[in-house]
Amino acid sequence: MARVVSTECGKSTVTGKIFGGKKANPERWPWQASLLLNGRHICGATLIDRNWVASAAHCFQRSHSPSDYRILLGYNQLHHPTNYSRQMTVRTVIVHSEYDKQHRMGSDITLLQLHVSVDFNSHISPACVPDSSTVLNTSRTCWISGWGMITEDTFLPRPFQLQEGEVGIIENRFCANFFQPENPSKPSNRDYGIYDDMLCAGNLMEETSICRGDSGGPLVCPVNGKWYLIGISSWSLDCRSPIGPSVFTRVSYFSNWIKENKKITPTPSPSEIPSQGTPPALGSMVSLGTVHRPGACAALVSAQTFLLLLLVPGSL
Repeated sequence: MARVVSTECGKSTVTGKIFGGKKANPERWPWQASLLLNGRHICGATLIDRNWVASAAHCFQRSHSPSDYRILLGYNQLHHPTNYSRQMTVRTVIVHSEYDKQHRMGSDITLLQLHVSVDFNSHISPACVPDSSTVLNTSRTCWISGWGMITEDTFLPRPFQLQEGEVGIIENRFCANFFQPENPSKPSNRDYGIYDDMLCAGNLMEETSICRGDSGGPLVCPVNGKWYLIGISSWSLDCRSPIGPSVFTRVSYFSNWIKENKKITPTPSPSEIPSQGTPPALGSMVSLGTVHRPGACAALVSAQTFLLLLLVPGSL
């Protein structure tokens, strides 16, 4: 009997190298995508429907030309494509016009329109996009995933197995204490800080965080039986021990922007659709994108001290 694949978003086999992470099983995160620049993995991305993928704006600093990029879907090991793996060409790159303008790393989001609609299967399906009214309980357990470096100095080895990590949401008001202006007497919009268009997550006890190459990838959380793309990997301290919170683009903040851009962007005409090409077996991970990081003096407290502050009422 043929297997029936749901067309709903946010469905996974789930009922944690991301630094401090573990190997992810196939079908676990079917919305996970790899963003290739000129054939090399630079960032993560997330499938949000048949025609669109979301990633981080800072992943596109080298080029805004759609023809320079490819999206890989249905991969668990980037060195070993399977019958489920797909390579997709990009028709449109929409980098948020306010990226890094109002404040450092603000509006760190990009939409990519694919030339060809994706056929869903057990290895490829979209994450749900939250609406602007979505409020996430900070006690909720969420997950990050990606093919980034496994330590500050160590690339993910072949076969480049997708890594995952279990994290918790950290309230912005607590997270803001972790990052302070490099010159407190003269703060500026070039300082790294925590704003409404961002959210923080991490697992400071097990030292789980995003690392180089994870940028643009998903932070997903279960809500009412579905997995929602709550955050897009944006920036962090370096992925050494001790680990601090990772900072993500808050997707619900941009839900109307996502809807509007999808609505006003024309669909591709059949005459402009290029060959999608054979899904490649990647042989190197040396061209990874950057996870932006504050200067060394921007951290106010160590991870251990931060944990103690969280546990002591009124300390923050």
